[in-house]
Amino acid sequence: MRNYLYLLIPFSLFVSCKGEKENQSISMEALVQQSTGVSLLLLGTVQDAGSPHIACKKDCCAGLFENPNPDRKVVSLGVIDNKSKKTFLFEATPDITSQLKHLKSLAPWETKELPDGIFLTHAHIGHYTGLMYLGKEATNASKVPVYAMPKMKQFLNNNGPWSQLVSGDNIRIQTLQNQEELVLTKQLSIIPFTVPHRDEYSEMVGYKIIGPNKRALFIPDIDKWEKWGASIVSEIGKVDYAFLDATFYDGEEINTRDISQIPHPFVIESMSLFNSLSESERQKIYFTHLNHTNPLLQEDSPQSIHVTGSGFQIARKGMFFEL
Repeated sequence: MRNYLYLLIPFSLFVSCKGEKENQSISMEALVQQSTGVSLLLLGTVQDAGSPHIACKKDCCAGLFENPNPDRKVVSLGVIDNKSKKTFLFEATPDITSQLKHLKSLAPWETKELPDGIFLTHAHIGHYTGLMYLGKEATNASKVPVYAMPKMKQFLNNNGPWSQLVSGDNIRIQTLQNQEELVLTKQLSIIPFTVPHRDEYSEMVGYKIIGPNKRALFIPDIDKWEKWGASIVSEIGKVDYAFLDATFYDGEEINTRDISQIPHPFVIESMSLFNSLSESERQKIYFTHLNHTNPLLQEDSPQSIHVTGSGFQIARKGMFFEL
């Protein structure tokens, strides 16, 4: 897979030939660093257990154990507020080490190694276990703000080894409330909201990320759209970008596990639901949180071509968006 950066800005800001992909990437990165607004970066797009997947013997993982793809990182967002000189991380994944390094490298100032806040969605392995690297065995962080809903906070406080991060003051948990806006800086705020998903240890939340000019919707996990009390179609209409759960393309790719035990909206189901949207609304949608079996991980797969040909987007590590 090609290793490149994306920047969602008006095309008129730069023009280059196909053979100048490397120089184009450098120009885009420079533009991000010159921004005085809020930039959102995709730091990963893969489902919790990554790719290659542990003990996987399928063709989708063939060769990846010997030659890992650097673009296969677990789903995460980074946010850079250039005016306030703050960075924020959404999800603490097992890939947090390289993801934070990537986020820091793009900040146009000499930022600290750790972000000004980490926002968690829920207590499944790909979304919070990166917190372990904030403990004494690793960076031994000091008072990193970690934002979590009440049940998630209780889980971290009452269960080791996470409780040791709290007692050792490596992290300080800030409580979020459903549908209550939290102002982070003068030009950046977030709104958490609960969605239905397996809640063995915590509630599951998505986020609206609100910049000075645009809004993003982040729902990496949900059981099925019809189980949610809100209308996803309506919510898409309220934002400029929507990063949505696309764990499985369809049911056929999972033939070794009971799909009813790991419910997610299939991409083909979401596409059918969103098919009535206008072209401009469909272009807001970026499918993410891709299981290692998901053919959308391959840019040239027939399924990827079908999705993009239908007017939707597939999230790729390195994409930038101005909010």
